[in-house]
Amino acid sequence: MTVAAEGSPPLRMTRARRNALLQSEPVQGFALISPTFLYALILLVLPILVVIAHSFWTQHYLTIDRTFTLENYRVALAEPIYRDLLWRSLYISLTVSLFTVVLAYPIAYFISFHGGRHKSLWLFLITIPFWTSYLLRVMSWKVILGYNGVLNSGLMGLGIIDEPSTALLYNSSAVIITLTHAWAAAFAILPIFVSLEKVDRTLVEAATDLGDGPLRSFLRVTLPLSAPGVISAALIVMIPTVGDYVTPKLVGGKDGVMIANAIQAQFGKAANWPLGAALSVTTMLIVSLMAGATVLVIRTLQRMAR
Repeated sequence: MTVAAEGSPPLRMTRARRNALLQSEPVQGFALISPTFLYALILLVLPILVVIAHSFWTQHYLTIDRTFTLENYRVALAEPIYRDLLWRSLYISLTVSLFTVVLAYPIAYFISFHGGRHKSLWLFLITIPFWTSYLLRVMSWKVILGYNGVLNSGLMGLGIIDEPSTALLYNSSAVIITLTHAWAAAFAILPIFVSLEKVDRTLVEAATDLGDGPLRSFLRVTLPLSAPGVISAALIVMIPTVGDYVTPKLVGGKDGVMIANAIQAQFGKAANWPLGAALSVTTMLIVSLMAGATVLVIRTLQRMAR
């Protein structure tokens, strides 16, 4: 009876379906990436959960009170110092993203449309700055913008200024300049270049044949089709720069301090992990909302351009 049941048509069909499912491409693909996926999930989700949990607790000297409270979020959102640092960080991040995309797009466009057989060489040259440490690149801008730095010396040599200017360093502008240079190359040029490479050249030629000039053809064809690369570049630059604390610490001074410096201080010298966690979660949520809003705005502009 058991042998007959095992050999029955419904059971054979069930086994066949199960085997087909296990041998299907999606299941095999998931089985291939699942160990790495779980590893990355643990490394990403668990620390975030720990930070979120800490944000609802309070710290009393060296001990943590695990009683649920929203006081840390009240401080993070209501205290003027943290609110001002957060808005300054968002302003710097958005400005850096804008400048980076504006500077990166022409370079990526030139390489994609006019690079010819030397595209690989151009891309190779773009990555050269990344052969050096990020810290060294930040320090180089400190030398360039310093009181006796390259820029001040050049301006004095040209007779434009009589004495070195102190307005070039230790402010928000110095942070914006440094971050724009640090993130422009691979993080903005390459995503835009990849997007431009996917633009069908026959569409550009068709627009020209139908009477569009170079500018109109660019605005109606090339730019909308390369919008995914622009969005990717903007987000790739915007999200990490909000949390950058090395650059503001080295070239920002007291006028260029960002929210990440306050978070680092809370986890460091202040030893107030719950408040630092609340600042981190607040910043993360606001940046997520900004990223979503940026995508919506660019998509809206893309539709309007059509």
